Amino acid sequence: MPNQTTTNRIRSIIGGSLGNLVEWYDWYVYTAFSIYFSGAFFPAANQIVQLLNTAGIFAIGFLMRPIGGWVMGAFADKKGRKTALTFSVLLMSVGSLIIAVVPGYKQIGIAAPILLVIARIIQGLSVGGEYGTSATYLSEVATKKHRGFYSSFQYVTLIMGQLLALGVLVLLQHFFLTDKQLHQWGWRIPFGIGALLAVTAMYLRRSLQESVVLDDTAKRSSRGTLHALMQHPKAVIIVIGLTIGGTVAFYTFTTYMQEFLVTSAGFTINSATLVSTLTLVFFMLLQPLFGLLSDKIGRKPLLIGFGILGTLTTVPIMTALTQTKDFWIAFALIMCALVIVSGYTSINAVVKAELFPANVRALGVGFPYAIAVSLFGGTAKYIALQFKDKGHQEWFYWYVTICIALSLILYITMNDTRKYSKIEGE
Repeated sequence: MPNQTTTNRIRSIIGGSLGNLVEWYDWYVYTAFSIYFSGAFFPAANQIVQLLNTAGIFAIGFLMRPIGGWVMGAFADKKGRKTALTFSVLLMSVGSLIIAVVPGYKQIGIAAPILLVIARIIQGLSVGGEYGTSATYLSEVATKKHRGFYSSFQYVTLIMGQLLALGVLVLLQHFFLTDKQLHQWGWRIPFGIGALLAVTAMYLRRSLQESVVLDDTAKRSSRGTLHALMQHPKAVIIVIGLTIGGTVAFYTFTTYMQEFLVTSAGFTINSATLVSTLTLVFFMLLQPLFGLLSDKIGRKPLLIGFGILGTLTTVPIMTALTQTKDFWIAFALIMCALVIVSGYTSINAVVKAELFPANVRALGVGFPYAIAVSLFGGTAKYIALQFKDKGHQEWFYWYVTICIALSLILYITMNDTRKYSKIEGE
């Protein structure tokens, strides 16, 4: 990164992170409020069928993420991180605005779910480009000594986006609207808020400083082609492999957990929302601590710890969750899982960024990661609901375990990127 004072460096990290927060708030509002708006787009007597339909569209948004990762990653490597980050948050604003204003199925029929799909496609493109570019930007603006710590703020703001979405839900549930009002029209409010926040974040990002200055040779070599990315096949495989287990575990114990507590453990919507909110607060606070630890002992030990503990404890934790109705026991069980998952979430961005040179870094981080997230993270909730609908809910627990175990194999065999970072000397 061009020479900066510590103050300017921190300002750049905060600026990049705030935009990331807004992006992920918009993305997670869909999940947080799906229980309320599913009936507006997919009328059906069976709540599980409604949730399956909304989860299917959630997965469609994920399937667009590789395209966003490819297009925006290549753009960021050629035109700069700042411009790509600004454009990605603009796309997110458009997607949220569509959902906020689109009429329901009763008003416009099949056009309603079609417009919902279009909105999620736009948001999928946006968030697909956001991850790789923001991970690259935060890793590049950080110093070598604190790179794990600073880059961990990507997941701090990612989780904060979830918390903000859940916070809006809690406020609406408990202080402003009745359950009937939330189902009828109140679910539109958070999408309108998201559209406004995204526009604000777009203007904030316009003041960011670039994290690297690419020379003309680097720009000519970063055209986003398959050939350019395939010059780093080992790094691409590592990104996909280390993401599989982490993304399935993350989406299982964060975005899906609210619905899991309602449909599988018998919690009320309000209680499940409160449990999810509290666990996410502590999960968010863990990220910088694990990132700081990775700067001391390396990235690999944290990844291996997540892999081993995640493989051994996922089935027992999820089984126990279905057998408790106690608020604090559910909280403790989910927190155990999230402490383990922090070994992945806190450092996965910096690990991927350290694998690639600057001219292909945003593309290399964003595109293969988006493929893995689309195939595994984005479908986790849908697969869980399918197993539940077929009467074999416990099969999903084993599915999560197998995914983590597969990534563990790679964690054990890969190099520690803290020692072999491609960012040094740029």
